[in-house]
Order: sequence, then structure tokens, then C-alpha cells
Amino acid sequence: MYGFHRVAAAVNKTIVANPKENATELLNLLNQAYQDNVSIVLFPELTLTGYTASDLFFNHKLLEEQNIALQSLLNTTKNISTISIIGVALLNNGRLYNTAVVIQKGSILGIVPKSFIPNKKEFYEKRQFISGRNIRKQNITLCAQEVPFGVDLLFSDNKEMTFGVEICEDLWAVTPPSNQMSINGANIIFNLSASNELIGKAEYREELVRTQSARCMGAYVYTSSGVGESTTDTVFGGHSIISEYGSTLAQNERFSMENSLITADLDLQRLNFQRLSESSYSDEEMTEFRTVTIASTPTIKELKRFINPMPFVPSIYQEKTHRCEEIVNIQAHALIKRMSHAKIKKAVIGISGGLDSTLALLSTHKAFVMMSWNIENIIAITMPGFGTTSRTKNNAVELCKALRVTLRTVDITKLSLAEFEAIGHDIDDHSVTYENVQARARTSILMNTANRESGLVIGTGDLSEIALGWSTYNGDHMSMYALNSSIPKTLIQYVIEYFKSNKKIAHIIDDILDTPISPELLPHEGDEIVQETESIVGPYELHDFFLYHMIKYGATPKKILFLANHAFKDSNKYNDETIKKWLKKFIWRFFTQQFKRSCMPDGPKVGSISLSPRADWRMPSDADMKIWLEEL
Repeated sequence: MYGFHRVAAAVNKTIVANPKENATELLNLLNQAYQDNVSIVLFPELTLTGYTASDLFFNHKLLEEQNIALQSLLNTTKNISTISIIGVALLNNGRLYNTAVVIQKGSILGIVPKSFIPNKKEFYEKRQFISGRNIRKQNITLCAQEVPFGVDLLFSDNKEMTFGVEICEDLWAVTPPSNQMSINGANIIFNLSASNELIGKAEYREELVRTQSARCMGAYVYTSSGVGESTTDTVFGGHSIISEYGSTLAQNERFSMENSLITADLDLQRLNFQRLSESSYSDEEMTEFRTVTIASTPTIKELKRFINPMPFVPSIYQEKTHRCEEIVNIQAHALIKRMSHAKIKKAVIGISGGLDSTLALLSTHKAFVMMSWNIENIIAITMPGFGTTSRTKNNAVELCKALRVTLRTVDITKLSLAEFEAIGHDIDDHSVTYENVQARARTSILMNTANRESGLVIGTGDLSEIALGWSTYNGDHMSMYALNSSIPKTLIQYVIEYFKSNKKIAHIIDDILDTPISPELLPHEGDEIVQETESIVGPYELHDFFLYHMIKYGATPKKILFLANHAFKDSNKYNDETIKKWLKKFIWRFFTQQFKRSCMPDGPKVGSISLSPRADWRMPSDADMKIWLEEL
């Protein structure tokens, strides 16, 4: 389903040195995972015997019973397409290895030995096991099956999924085996572990798993032995974690007395694209791995994953202050550098009472305060035209007064009328010419004022408008420094709220946030806005969603439609046809308006997505959109 695969991390109830009972609990969890359409389920280290069996591993009876239990599992799971990864103590050529056995449909697909064997403090594993880090290109016989054995194994469906396996201490090593597995194509790493509980260790463990998933640009599934292990010297809590590219998707409650199974739906298409587009992944030197082909695994029937309807906006509200401070600091420092380098003392901003010009003004003001520059050198110009309402103009004026910047008003109606007369345009013809004449008149006033004052024109257009080309070419499309150019509309609304901590402007910001988004280029009716942007181009929250998934993850139109339906289903705002309509509009505008992006002014990159033609997005202005629209 659009590159999504469900994985699980299981912690079975353990009885140390009782493989038969442990196999029973394992099978219960495997059946549960299979019923839930899980592709791969991971179990703890040395699953069938228990990790803490210690010197009992030297006893032939334990190993014999373990292999009997393993054979029983193989016999019982012939019709189960879910892959299980279980921990087995493997005796081979007079050597004992701590291994992961990969099983599907009653067959052993491969066996991976542990590379790094701990021998410190409470861990004395070298007493029983030896490292398998040098084992490559070997086959062995286990349970009457000849299977590949070694640290050079990857398992793949030869489509989207390739996974590798490491065991416990391998992750804690300076150079984990998962690094090379990932370089060679593994987009999921599974780790069978037996990590004991100490104060603060769980947090560190989760951080380690999460950051390794980020380093490997993939997913990392981890599970550890539970409370059934021996407590002779240490306690095991049964910690399970599933992370994807630096984010933890699922984590269990430790110290459960019952079986535990957590699942997460991984987006492998997304991970594969990010490796292609966002890093030096392809520059890494590959080594020789054997690839074991897996059979088809269960298909997800319904996605069980949170898809953020506003992906540019932090989903954790507590992060708001920190995130907003970061954004404003980036903007402020970018502007400080530009003005200092050019030895410019004044900033010129067109202020409309809308979202974009409000944020540009607030961030410019922040820069001037940081540098102890004269606030009066911020020249804010309101430029009322045929569609300007008293509400937006008053908000602009009140905000400027509260910030103590220099406020000027230049009415553009006479200038626009003169332009209409010069080009022979009928004032009653409210076509695009009527609107663009006003937009260019405003830009001309800003540019000429900047020349007269030796100032810098601050651009106010945002990332959403740049993506849609919702600007007038060589009008509001142009500035001397585009301060908002990598901040989408949904995020701008979020950042502006941050400034409400200034009580002097909080009530103004509330009204600005409550005002319909409009360029106010068509005549108002009874001092009310008649031209609402979102009724023309579509809801910005949808367009920001489309932009995020198309640019960041290279998602196809069908996948974007699927994700949007999933993300917005609980709000009941949009049905499938509505989303599809605006997605078609987005694709059409995105392709046809590239010519504006090709010559957009400089501006600071704030988030991971930018459409700057000099860095993040290079696209021909005449690219054909046919195959994208046809998919819908």
C-alpha cells in the first residue's frame, strides 16, 4: 500500500531454559502479528532459551530442546507469511554463536551471528559465545535445511523492502554493523536485544535507536528481553522501540508481566526517496553482501499511522516557543547579515494588515532590536487601493504604531488610474490586468522609496505563494530580500501567534489571524473583503500538505491523495473529490508558475523545504505536467 509496511516488536513471556514454553508464547505473538497484517515481527535476543541461561548454554540438553522447539515452530508456521526474527544459540563446528534466525513460511531464510560480544560488568557473554563478525559466504545446515549463515546477509522483496539484522551490543559499538547494511540498501534494521534496566538507561536506549535510524536514513526496530529473565544480578524490562528516520513511531510500556506487541507502519517509499535526494548516501562505499529473497508478506488493509495534516507545523505544542524562536532568529540574523554587508541602514516594507507582511515586519523589528538599530529606520508603507478595507488598513496602522516604526501611507488609486489610461484599460474591466497594475504600482513605490532612502525592500511573499505562483510577476513577486520565502502559510500563522506574548500587539495579531486571506485587489463591497484567496486557489492547508509530500518525499499524485484523505479524515473538512480537485490545481499551478521561481530574489532557508532556484529546487519552466495529472 503506497510503500507502507507494518512491522512489529514483540516481547514474549520468558521462562529461562524452557524452549518449549517460550516457543508457545512466541507462536501466540506471531499469530497475533500475522492477523494484524504485519510483514516482519522481531523477538528478543536468545528468544527460545532466555538470555540469562548463562553456563547452561554449555549443556547439550538445553541446545537440543531449543532445536526441537525451533523445528516445531517451523512445522507450525508453514502457512504464515509474516517473517519472524528469533534469537537462537547456534552450535556450529564446535563453536557457539549468538544468532538471529529469520523464518518465513516454515523455512529458515538466513542466520545472522552477533558481531560484538560484551565482556564487561554484568555482561560476560564471551564466556559462552564467540563473535561471528568474520563469517561471510557460508552456508550451514539447521533443522535439516541448508541456509546462508553470516554477517553479510540482507533480506529483500526486490521491490521496496530490504532489511538487515544486528544483535544487542552491535548497536552500541563505535561502528555498528547496521551502518554497512544500510549503505548496501537495507532500509530497515532489526535488533534482537537483552538490555537490562538501570536508572536512565531506557531514555538513552531510545535515543540511541532513534538516532541510529536517522544516521542510517531508514527504520530501526528494537526489542529486548522481558521480566521473565533471571533477576540473579540484573533486571530486564522488555523495552521495544520502532523508529523511522530520527522519529520514534512506537514504544511500549516496560516491565509488563504479559506478552507485548507493538506495531508501526513504515513508509519505505519515503525512506528510499530521501536517500536519493537528501544526503551523501550514494557516495558511501558499498561492500559485498548476499541478498536473500523473501516471499510476499501480508499487505496492510488500513493505515495505522498518524499523518500530520499540517506537516510544516510542529505536532507537539510544547515545542512551539522553541521552534518559533528558531524561525525568527534565522530570519533576523539573515536580514542583519544582508543589511550589514550592503551597509544599508533602512528597511522598507509594504504593510497590508495580512499575515505575510505582519511576519516580515515583526521579524525585521526583531533584527533591529537585536542590533540596537534605530527602529524608526524601518519604513512601513501602507498602500490602499480599490479593494482595501478599513479593517486591514487599521490593523496595519495600529501594528506599526505599536512597534514605533516609521509609517507612511501612499494611496495607489491615482497611480493605477493613470496606468489604466496609459495602456487603454477600462476601469470596469476587473481582469488580471486590473489586479496586476495595482500590484506593480505597489512594488514600484517600495523600490523607488528604497532608492530614495538608501534602504532595502523586504519581500513578504511566503513559500506557499511561491509554490503556487500566487504573485504578480515583477510585482509582489520581486523584492530586494525575500524574508518569508521558505515559510509556508500554515507555519506563518503559527509563528505570528508566538508574538502574542507582546501584550501591546496581541489584540491586533488576533484580528489579523482572523481576517480572510486576500490580496484586496478587487473592489470591496460595503467595506468587506470580496476576494478571498482560498476560494480561488484552494485551502492553503491542503496546498502546504501537497507541497511537503511532493518535494520532500517525491510522492506521486496518487500517494499524496491517499495521504491527504488519511490525514484529514477525522476533521471531515474535505472529501476525496475535493482533495483531488485542489491537488490537480496545485499540480497545474506548480508546473506553470516555475518561471517566477526561476528569478525569485534571495531569501533565507528556514525549514527543510525551499524553492530557491539557486539551491533547493531546479526545474525547467516548460516541464510538462501531463503524467502527473493523468495519474489522478
